[in-house]
Amino acid sequence: MLQRESEPSLRKNVVCLWRSLLLVAMGLSGAIAVGVYQGAGQALDIEPERVAVRNRWQGASFPVENFQAYTSPFGYRSSPTGGSAREFHRGLDLAAPEGSYVRNWWAGQVIKMSDNTACGTSIHIRSGDWTHIYCHLKGHVETINGIPHLIDRRGGIQIQQGQSLRAGFRIGRVGMTGRTTGPHLHWGLKYGSSYVDPALVLRSMYAEQTRRKISFSLPSQSHDR
Repeated sequence: MLQRESEPSLRKNVVCLWRSLLLVAMGLSGAIAVGVYQGAGQALDIEPERVAVRNRWQGASFPVENFQAYTSPFGYRSSPTGGSAREFHRGLDLAAPEGSYVRNWWAGQVIKMSDNTACGTSIHIRSGDWTHIYCHLKGHVETINGIPHLIDRRGGIQIQQGQSLRAGFRIGRVGMTGRTTGPHLHWGLKYGSSYVDPALVLRSMYAEQTRRKISFSLPSQSHDR
């Protein structure tokens, strides 16, 4: 069942999301220098401002409520599940209490969802040349009338493939599905076919929104959950 989000609650979430972005921007001030990752052993030093010069980020939303810390940056790392092998982490891990709501970063259309990979229950959303990926969500994927749906009944979430979503729309909750050692959102970003460091995008969002002195653009209609 769809849930209304009251205006006071919406304003509170805007403030919390803004504070979260500030904390992340401060914490990631010295983060990974690589901008765009194209494949094994290939990386281009291109920041989001150069990749998408027309993007001003004012319509974007911080992707998780109740943010606590970033736990694993974009780039090469040791395997979190043990062993000496190094792997390329194609996203940014944002820790939050299990059950915290995940919000759509930018307005777009759901193009893919899955619940049978290391990403766990996940959803992919396309916004123009950008694709944003959310992993380890609560719930599961089931097919209804031939259309895949991501369903988290306890969280009041039901998203279908092909659905258009506004920035800030609640698309799921932080869980521990897939390969994970603790509750967090794995947030991945692609520009075209290349993975982009989400830390650079967050820093760019913070700088732009600070300059304009505006807050996040979140939906005010009853379609939010």
